[in-house]
Amino acid sequence: MSAAGNGVRLLYIDDDRGLSRLVEKELTRHGYVVTCALDGDAGLEQLREGAFDVIALDHYMPTRDGLDVLPDILAVPAAPPVVYVTGAQDGRIAVAALRTGAADYVIKDVSEDFTALLRAALEDALERRRLSRANEEAQEEVRLARDRAEAMLREVNHRVGNSLQLVSSFISLQLRQMKNDAGRLALQDAQVRIEAVAQVHRRLYTSADMASVALDEYLEGLVDELVQSLCPEEGAPCITLKAEPLRVDTDQAVSLGVVVTELVTNAVKYAYLPGNGGDIRVLLERQDETRAVLTVEDDGPGMGDGKPKGTGLGGKIISAMAHGLKSQLEIDPEHTGVRARMVFDL
Repeated sequence: MSAAGNGVRLLYIDDDRGLSRLVEKELTRHGYVVTCALDGDAGLEQLREGAFDVIALDHYMPTRDGLDVLPDILAVPAAPPVVYVTGAQDGRIAVAALRTGAADYVIKDVSEDFTALLRAALEDALERRRLSRANEEAQEEVRLARDRAEAMLREVNHRVGNSLQLVSSFISLQLRQMKNDAGRLALQDAQVRIEAVAQVHRRLYTSADMASVALDEYLEGLVDELVQSLCPEEGAPCITLKAEPLRVDTDQAVSLGVVVTELVTNAVKYAYLPGNGGDIRVLLERQDETRAVLTVEDDGPGMGDGKPKGTGLGGKIISAMAHGLKSQLEIDPEHTGVRARMVFDL
């Protein structure tokens, strides 16, 4: 039924006056409001001036046949569905009409079967249009809901990132008051770890993709921050990154960032004597289609007796992150310094 509730508004375009009167009479009995046009151009004029729910379009007409008129009808904004009507038994005409955009076709004659078939085709076309619009509306609702969810998630990531930055600032204030060297070192380590997580959230709320992170870009930002926080003075180790473009999910990015932070921090502390410099390299490369390798290496004296230096907290954190990645950290015994590798799934 039409939106006005006064019956289905049909525009019937056919140069056969007798058949037009028959269609108008029969379909009016079934609740249709029928408007007749004797040729395509007249039908187009009626369509542009009025509102119709569905159109029946004849093939053979003076001046222009239906296949010439059909594209013009469909080009009208919000054009209703078109049922193509032809007296020819040539199936190629019907196929051509359907390919052009007709919703259905009916072979016409003067019997009552024609009006019954026409009405069935019109109702089917209207139902398909209704379902198509309902589907479009549902898809639009899904899109709007997705956009709202992404906006909320972006805002959450933004707020989390700001909160982490605030915590880092509090630690900086505490560092200025801290006189104990061991306490200062512990606070500095905590601050670096917080910055590793904060980097992920900064990447997320500035990215269109809320589900994954460009790991190479994330590590680039993380390494820059590690250089600023761990190696601000001349003679400090040189931290470099070589990373292939890879995307990982958010949880993986956080875990890998923490691992890199711990390994680089350890290398800065223990690989070289103060003021002697040296290289610390972070490498990320794809191993195959499903796995990648993260490596942090230096050219220092190596692991020595193999026992962890410091409190051992960093090693525990790395083990926890590796477990979450379903991986483990491997130390290359053949490397002169320390080469730590972790293979993880993409």
